[in-house]
Amino acid sequence: MPLARLINAPDLHARLGDADLVLLDCRFALDDPAYGQGSYGEGHIAGAQFADLEHDLSGPIHKGVTGRHPLPDAAELNRKLRAWGLNNSSTVVLYDDGPGAFAARAWWLLAWLGKRDNVFLLDGGLKAWREAGYSLTADQTAPTPGQFDGQPDATLLLSADQLQQRLDNPQLTLLDARALPRFRGEVEPLDPVAGHIPGARCAVFTDNLGSDGRFLAAEALRQRFAAHLGERPASELVAYCGSGVTACHNLFALSLAGYPLAPLYAGSWSEWITDPARPVATGD
Repeated sequence: MPLARLINAPDLHARLGDADLVLLDCRFALDDPAYGQGSYGEGHIAGAQFADLEHDLSGPIHKGVTGRHPLPDAAELNRKLRAWGLNNSSTVVLYDDGPGAFAARAWWLLAWLGKRDNVFLLDGGLKAWREAGYSLTADQTAPTPGQFDGQPDATLLLSADQLQQRLDNPQLTLLDARALPRFRGEVEPLDPVAGHIPGARCAVFTDNLGSDGRFLAAEALRQRFAAHLGERPASELVAYCGSGVTACHNLFALSLAGYPLAPLYAGSWSEWITDPARPVATGD
């Protein structure tokens, strides 16, 4: 069974109130960091706890060293997960507004800490929940603290130096989850340098979804990524994006398609460009 799993709105609705269910609301907006917390306060799925991208799912930024969303400290993330009620045996459902990028970041962090069973993304996110006619609540309840104690898996990560050493490897498939204009260096709304890491392929994360905002079927996803891999082995695939968030959406989709969980260059483009000695490419 693939590591990545989806749950639809009716199936989640039927499970609300289960004692082993941990539900995390991961809504966020890059252009309005207060949006997620505010939206959660106005209404969320009953029982959900709020997981903020910048305060919970990322660590402190060190200017000129890290990217925009460095990984959180594993011990601190474990503490927060326990506070949200997580046990080793818990069923976890993650959601955001719909595209799934921020929920996928939480999914990847759980996988990084070893929580790989019974973790689901709500397919279509809160948009699908509303379309199904289900209600939201503003009530906030403190869960019983859990006993989860995850251990970070270093094999799921690649540093900038490690990646740079692999750029000349003809077997490497480096997938960039950002939109094509950013990949090409035509626009750059978030970072001071435009372009991409040399040798990367543009694999826009939103192409993992259909017109309804839900994930494509596993076979369609497999065809999508097979086209990027060509004859190169999936074992040599690495994912990145602007700051290590939307790349997790590609990693989730790859897992849905049956591929093994590939490493993440977590610092991504916003970290890569902190060192002017690192190479930069533009265009296709």
